Amino acid sequence: MNDRERADAVYEALLARAGERWVQPRKERTARVLELLDDPQRTYRVVHITGTNGKTSTARIIESLIRARGLRTGLFTSPHLERFTERIQIDGQPIADAAVADAWDEIEPFVGIVDAELEARGEEPLTFFELLTVLAFVAFADAPVDVLVLEVGMGGAWDSTNTADGDVAVFSPIDLDHADRLGDTIEKIAEVKAGIIKPGARVVSARQAPEAEAVLRRVSAEQDATIAFEGAEFALDDQKLAVGGQLITVRGLAGEYAEHYLPLYGRHQGENAALAIAAVESLIGDAGQALADDVLSEGLQEATSPGRLQLVGIDPTVVVDAAHNPHGAASLARALREAFDFEEWGLVLGVLGDKDAIGIVAQLAPIATHVFATVPDSDRAGSPDDLADLVESAGLRVTVHPHLGDAADAAREWAASGQKRGVVITGSVVLAGEALALAETEDWKSGWSA
Repeated sequence: MNDRERADAVYEALLARAGERWVQPRKERTARVLELLDDPQRTYRVVHITGTNGKTSTARIIESLIRARGLRTGLFTSPHLERFTERIQIDGQPIADAAVADAWDEIEPFVGIVDAELEARGEEPLTFFELLTVLAFVAFADAPVDVLVLEVGMGGAWDSTNTADGDVAVFSPIDLDHADRLGDTIEKIAEVKAGIIKPGARVVSARQAPEAEAVLRRVSAEQDATIAFEGAEFALDDQKLAVGGQLITVRGLAGEYAEHYLPLYGRHQGENAALAIAAVESLIGDAGQALADDVLSEGLQEATSPGRLQLVGIDPTVVVDAAHNPHGAASLARALREAFDFEEWGLVLGVLGDKDAIGIVAQLAPIATHVFATVPDSDRAGSPDDLADLVESAGLRVTVHPHLGDAADAAREWAASGQKRGVVITGSVVLAGEALALAETEDWKSGWSA
């Protein structure tokens, strides 16, 4: 087999396991495999990030800033948009097929040992995400990387990624999501997420609801960790629209940074950048250290966040965003108002069945003129007809399309038929990934290339 085929075989082996939705509150099984591998996750420094929205964008900005300082970086995020190797990045690039296949060959014998131990206890074998986490930790050790920027899979305390000890714990905004697994209040969810705070760590957090802030402060004190909150100890002081993004002015923990270019749209991305800056300041130096101007400029300018307010088409303008809960949808709606000069938006909308479709529609309704209801390519997808009923009850015009391609065609035709109209494809990470893949096809490139 060639390297691509070897890497694809690894993914098939992972998919044969219990899937990512089969999550249990435990990390001991992951820890057992890592123990047999001599704990590769302890060979590099770790910035660990959790929250409800903005985790991946913040993680990617943190990684870019650290790489701009000349350090070798690892980045672990989930889910992927198009190919699973996106989740494991080394120096800003998806892991090479040969490297991921070699890492699998390295861990496979130990996976067999732990699976046998689990079977002897009457337990199910290791799951997809447990093994993906182990695979990533080994690949980063083999690289080797200096710093790993590590995004949780779900929650924090019992997530497989929490087998690593974060030097810095980062919290993006905490809101209601995965209530069936994490709890039905913000306070309960914050309690689970606060589990990534390790003894003596440095903690930085976005603005939080009072009940979440109280939990983070209490757990930080219990762990003898320092904590800094956006708005008090650091902040996005200003942002201005610029071609392809924005100019941001940030008051950091250790320095002031005026009018640096960030090639991402939306105030929430400026706030993610401020959080990322505070995290990197916390990582370097014994008491935190300001970032050099050239490092900050390079790190921000090189930052990307695929599938997050990503411009994929012009004439008409088409934007892809992975907003999949009400908090993310609210940020998207605000960003569309602030960053684009359109009077009408057509929404290509597809939502997974276990998500809060009512809340998503409520947040997007004020900026939508016509909704093109469709369905993500997932066995968890919700019915487009049910989604259309929700949209119609919100007083919006809606049409139903069984496939994303059909919905995108209809939306682009609608946008081209009027003045100052744009299209946004949103509602699911899965749908965003499909849209990015569609934008790369030969039939679509002429109309979608930005």
